Amino acid sequence: MDLKEELRMYEQGIVNVLKTIYDPEVPVNIYDLGLIYEVKVNEDFTAYVQMTLTAPNCPVAESLPEEVREKVCSVEGIKSAEVEIVFEPPWDKEMMSEEAKLDLGFL
Repeated sequence: MDLKEELRMYEQGIVNVLKTIYDPEVPVNIYDLGLIYEVKVNEDFTAYVQMTLTAPNCPVAESLPEEVREKVCSVEGIKSAEVEIVFEPPWDKEMMSEEAKLDLGFL
């Protein structure tokens, strides 16, 4: 397996762990909810996650990014993780996966 394939494997592992984190106000995981904009694993096995919140004044604005960082760091082989919160583009329900839309009755 070459390095690019290995990094993609780690990125998929991170996506899998992100799917175990749920928004406390919505019964959908943060990945399917569309809150994760980017997952990247660098060649030194550090991870970068760019994410947003459903609203800037979200009650979990402080705790959710820390939970994401901790879970990403729990992926075997990941040395550290940076989580960046962004509000551009702003989140809207169209960013949700088809499964999330179905679960929430939007389809």
